[in-house]
Amino acid sequence: MAIAANETEPVDRKALDALRSRFNGALLQPEDEGFDVARRVWNGMVDKRPALIARCTGVADVQAAVRFGREQGLLVSVKGGGHQVAGLAVADGGLMIDLSLMRGVKVDPEARTAKALGGCILADVDRATQVHGLATTLGVISLTGIGGLTLGGGIGHLQGRHGFTVDNVLSIDLVTAEGDTLTVSADNEPDLFWGLRGGGGNFGIATAFEYRLHPVGPIVLAGPVAWPIDQAPEVLRAVHDFMADPPDEAAALAALRLAPPAPFLPPDVFGKPICLVVLAYLGDPAAGAEALAPVRAVGTPIVDAVRPCPYLFLQTMFDAGAPPGFNYYIKSNLLRDLPDEVIDLFVGHAQKITSPLSVVRLHWISGEATRVDPASTATTGRDARVDVNFNSGWPPTAPDPGPHVAWAREGWEALQPHAGAPMPQFLLDEDPAAVYGGTRLERLRALKDRWDPTNFFRLNQNVPPSSG
Repeated sequence: MAIAANETEPVDRKALDALRSRFNGALLQPEDEGFDVARRVWNGMVDKRPALIARCTGVADVQAAVRFGREQGLLVSVKGGGHQVAGLAVADGGLMIDLSLMRGVKVDPEARTAKALGGCILADVDRATQVHGLATTLGVISLTGIGGLTLGGGIGHLQGRHGFTVDNVLSIDLVTAEGDTLTVSADNEPDLFWGLRGGGGNFGIATAFEYRLHPVGPIVLAGPVAWPIDQAPEVLRAVHDFMADPPDEAAALAALRLAPPAPFLPPDVFGKPICLVVLAYLGDPAAGAEALAPVRAVGTPIVDAVRPCPYLFLQTMFDAGAPPGFNYYIKSNLLRDLPDEVIDLFVGHAQKITSPLSVVRLHWISGEATRVDPASTATTGRDARVDVNFNSGWPPTAPDPGPHVAWAREGWEALQPHAGAPMPQFLLDEDPAAVYGGTRLERLRALKDRWDPTNFFRLNQNVPPSSG
């Protein structure tokens, strides 16, 4: 079920030569060295060949590429971190505008702000800000691009204390569909600022994000606790009850999966279904030990590896389970509650896993993220309690992806009677209209009509303009 590569149409040579004269980065065509590396994204299932890759080194390159794509009538995709599961960063025969070389981060420790270029991954921002004992809410896999995460909403370990990623955005530098630049904030184009924080890449290319920072770490209390799968119902109920009204500093993310060959697990459980819960307390570790004690005392854990550790270590804890280049298929939903029948569904489905990299993942939403006015940003999730992912992953050498895709879809379909739409950044093949709905969708479409009426930027979680 690989998303296959096709032959590409040639790019007009004269127009390309003119672009080269004003472009500082590399312009790669299929015959050029480095093309095959540059076209790849995190999901190995995506195998597409653009006609041209514009590897931008700055805003001027992005502007030139946008104008070239418009003049030549090319289908344009935008690559930041390239981590979005649907692989919308690349398209057969199109123009990929690649920001992945634009990875600078500037931190102002006095103002507690950071400005990160659009090609940054989460690790770039975390490393730069932790030098000063600061952080902002980002995701839980360090290779994720900040662009897709931020424009979609952004859920992470700090959401209970500091809200979603979008709640910490102060401004966004944007290149529009006409190739113009502007800085969008609460004071400049506030309606567009609302839409960018959850509306995805519909309105332009974000070349930089300015974030509000908070004192975090450098040492926090965090780590995994693992139980046999038969204890999973009791454990998930206990975590859910705890996360109904936890301290804002507390965070919890559960994974029902086959036990990996990790050094913190005993070898006799490798390959067996387990319930793994990563707990974190993003405040004083001593206070965290007391706060997390009730969850750690549930049942009989195989191992409890919750320890004081660097915040940077917590931010990379899930990286090993999502290596780049493997194949991935992910279906997601938001839940307002976690009744016993849904817990039983998760536990039963976890015992049917078809690959060691597949997982039923539950990330609890709490604290500040739920207190922010839902109308203040375009993202969803404020009224949910759990973000659920059926993450199917398998090696590129697997002969038949069918069972792995079917496993994720079957679990997701069984969940639908209990579920709400996913957060925008987790859209795969769902209709964005079903996610945004009602007034939010009308507002987003009005912004699309103003800023991109021809749907030039359509390889995203697309909200088409009124003209279709």
